[in-house]
Amino acid sequence: MKIGVIGDGGWGTALALTLVRNGHAPCVWGPDAEYIAEIRASRRNRKFLAGVDLPESIEWTADEAETLEGAGVVIVVVPSRYMRATLERFAGIYQSGGQPAVLSATKGLDESTRERMTELVAEVWGAANPAVLSGPSIAPETARGVPTAVTVACAEESTAQRIQELFTGDRFRVYTSDDVTGVELGGTLKNVIALAAGVCDGLGFGHNAKAALITRGLAEMTRLGVALGAHPQTFSGLSGVGDLLVTCMSPQSRNRTVGERLGRGESLSDILGGMEQVAEGIWTCGTALALGERANVPVPVMEQVDAIVHHGKKPVEAVAELMRRDPRAERD
Repeated sequence: MKIGVIGDGGWGTALALTLVRNGHAPCVWGPDAEYIAEIRASRRNRKFLAGVDLPESIEWTADEAETLEGAGVVIVVVPSRYMRATLERFAGIYQSGGQPAVLSATKGLDESTRERMTELVAEVWGAANPAVLSGPSIAPETARGVPTAVTVACAEESTAQRIQELFTGDRFRVYTSDDVTGVELGGTLKNVIALAAGVCDGLGFGHNAKAALITRGLAEMTRLGVALGAHPQTFSGLSGVGDLLVTCMSPQSRNRTVGERLGRGESLSDILGGMEQVAEGIWTCGTALALGERANVPVPVMEQVDAIVHHGKKPVEAVAELMRRDPRAERD
């Protein structure tokens, strides 16, 4: 099957490689025609997935119509900050074509409307029942064929099963779910907690502090997710605790790495100035905090991350404030 992949970043490329291993024909779109030509010629994505050879069976294009033409499924995997503009760029082509099933693999929120990515897809494209794929999946590992397991969620069971069949292979296992909200929020909110985990590393704290932070971060994610309509059990699965663990622990995690550098005292502008790739938690923390306030759900870790990232708070002060919070029962 031809599959359109909108997004030439590391994760989009890793998903395309997974599809090729299963015998499918992905066509990957990127916005920069010159860079796409470079990838096509070199068979390397040096900016976003360095050191991985890309087979001839992956097509690369900067043409929107070519991406969607004949595609049985479309995967949208661009940074959340650019999702709306990218969807609008493709909207007319999608709506005038066969309107194939849509899968979002982006882990973020729209900053202006606070919508999840599947909600944006439904709004801008008019797509029925868009699906989401999420789970513990560091792109370089998935690209190399390291065994990976994720979850695909869709309100329409047949669509979830169809995507499951597309991706499942010897090195990539897919589970299904009907909890689109929970799977999407798990993959999104964990990036904020991963920033905090990186701050712990940057401050030189040990395993005690990091384990406590991850555990309380998961409680915070679950509390907010349930208030927004998610099933609590989802946060105990791959798209919840699974994705949280790998993003907080892996040295390849962009969000954890940014947090570590903030903990060491580097400025956010200096950190971002040298990055080609995106750390979604930087954009998500303020939006997640706003969602917590709207739902009347306390999110103290996310609040402190937002204060560090966007308001210049010193990491040691943020930690002290978290530790001085009023004593409470653990399940509260």
